[in-house]
Amino acid sequence: MSVFSSSEPVTSPLGKVSEYPDRYDPTLLFPIERAGNRGPLGIEESALPFIGVDEWQAFELSWLNARGKPVVAIARFSVPAHSPRLIESKSWKLYLNSFNQTRFGSTVEVRECLERDLSHAAGEEVGVALFGVDDALMAPGALPGVCLDELDIEVANYEPDAGLIRTVPEYAEETLYSHLLKSNCPVTGQPDWGSVLIQYRGPALDHEALLAYLISYRSKQEFHEHCVESIFMDLMTHAAPESLLVMARYVRRGGLDISPWRATQGHPAPELIRLVRQ
Repeated sequence: MSVFSSSEPVTSPLGKVSEYPDRYDPTLLFPIERAGNRGPLGIEESALPFIGVDEWQAFELSWLNARGKPVVAIARFSVPAHSPRLIESKSWKLYLNSFNQTRFGSTVEVRECLERDLSHAAGEEVGVALFGVDDALMAPGALPGVCLDELDIEVANYEPDAGLIRTVPEYAEETLYSHLLKSNCPVTGQPDWGSVLIQYRGPALDHEALLAYLISYRSKQEFHEHCVESIFMDLMTHAAPESLLVMARYVRRGGLDISPWRATQGHPAPELIRLVRQ
């Protein structure tokens, strides 16, 4: 088994010219400790205030069968939020590309290989499911709930501002979403476009204020997973819901998308939905 050394984002393959090896190479995976970004949010690794999963979908996965014939598939990966490490996305793409000219005896062998390598890198068991490119389960769907995007608001703040979050003197149990989420890669500055869903029970959120808050992430430079955790912690602190789910579904880049979700203990996992933009 190869030994992975987690490090800082600036030393990852991001923003650098890279060779794209087409022979299987698990050492391409680049793990990053979650603790460094969780500390400033007051999150202790030993007592996480949420449950959750980072759901990845890969649309550019291919390998050779035992006779040298190419096989193509779509993969869905589930990295638990309590894993000590996340895996940097470009290194993940390079790793998947290394399967292209590698022979495997069966699809099961490919899945087991992916599970082994990704779990080793993340420090926790990673779930892997493989689908055919015509599989109905991969058909696009839509987010449930009320869309906030048609609210006519004035926006002047494009840096995260939890002070924008407000509640009204009512009790609510609702699901809200917006397609206006945008953040940026912390190393390259490339834009990361996405949709965000918030499901909660407790003091009613002011919808216009919530939309302004979500838009305030527009200039934020951070990984997808940490943006979701920041939104979750801000809502818990400033709205004090009894129950909360925050899920972002980011647009794919380089054939790979990510949809992290975080929720209070006991909250059911969200339905697996692939949006049209993904």
